Amino acid sequence: MSDPASSVRFRGGGFAPASSRYSAWLAFAAVLVVWQGVCALGWVSPLFLPSPVRIVAALWHLAAGGEIWPHVWASLIRIVGGWAVGTVAGLAVGLAMGLFTVARATGMPMVSALFPIPKIALLPLLILWLGIGETSKIATIALGVFFPTVIAVYSGVDSVPRNLIRMAQSFEVPTAAIVWKVILPGAMPTILAGFRISAATALLLVVSAEMIGAETGLGAFILQAGSLMQTDQLLAGVTILSLFGLAVGRAISTLERRLLRWR
Repeated sequence: MSDPASSVRFRGGGFAPASSRYSAWLAFAAVLVVWQGVCALGWVSPLFLPSPVRIVAALWHLAAGGEIWPHVWASLIRIVGGWAVGTVAGLAVGLAMGLFTVARATGMPMVSALFPIPKIALLPLLILWLGIGETSKIATIALGVFFPTVIAVYSGVDSVPRNLIRMAQSFEVPTAAIVWKVILPGAMPTILAGFRISAATALLLVVSAEMIGAETGLGAFILQAGSLMQTDQLLAGVTILSLFGLAVGRAISTLERRLLRWR
């Protein structure tokens, strides 16, 4: 007679995320095939929706002719500069709010009041303060990145289990070591999730800022292409922005694999 315990089915599976390498590519390819088919059959005017082939041809023409590269580099510099400034400031303020009562009591109401304000609405004021050059655009992006970073860092620090902190304190671990070895690793998943949101915010703001107050940049290029009804070039610029987003997502995924190996 077999042991009854050995015949019990294991019921603790699930909730284990698994990666599928080809699913996203297959779905993306299916969308492109349907899109190309709709355009090839003439169901949609090329003026309103260019086909993927026309968009790729326009992108190749712009890249080979060198017309698009000044816009790409201008946007890239603004994105990197604004995101870096906003992230560093957001990390410092969010960590202070998560660790210190006074910083939390004074900072949380200010963040709650200022976060909902559309940052692009402040661009004219920033232009008055900082001029029409790059500083005002980078400051706009930095403001947009700052607030979601603060909230992500504060939420991550606040969600670290208190028993882990008390256990480290009971062993007389120095405060700096508790922050570095207990609090930051515990808060890192939330912080990295905040990085994804802030990076997307930076992309949105750079396009808006360049449409309003710039002669170069992908936002200015897209606005000009739309004004001239060059929709294939317009969507070529949008494609470059999408590639920016994919690159940022891949970089953050690499950070997650390296920093969150303990999970």
